[in-house]
Amino acid sequence: MNPLHPLVSVVDDDESVRESLPDLLKAFGLRVETFSSAEDFLVSGSVGNTKCLILDVAMPNMTGPELQHELKARGTNVPIVFITGVRDENVRGRLIEDGAIDCLFKPFSHTDLRQALMTALDEG
Repeated sequence: MNPLHPLVSVVDDDESVRESLPDLLKAFGLRVETFSSAEDFLVSGSVGNTKCLILDVAMPNMTGPELQHELKARGTNVPIVFITGVRDENVRGRLIEDGAIDCLFKPFSHTDLRQALMTALDEG
């Protein structure tokens, strides 16, 4: 593993997000792994190596905020950038209050994502 290329894990039940984000993140110089559910991420060997988590808010079974709380309960303090298709400033505020770096509304700009990631990786 190259420490110069931090691992970013993307957890989103939307296949199009899991297919499109890795190319962009690799262009930013990051390593990427994708997961279709919070449960898949939790049982992967990537939890401890992830330097930033890009996490969908609304997913079946375990939601993004539920995964955030589970990680905290396990003592895993990985910086999280939430992404969501539902534009709700109240939800955004609560997620940030609970420790998220940011919550970006889909579709988000490459610039906004890059800024959130750089902030997350600086804190992580």
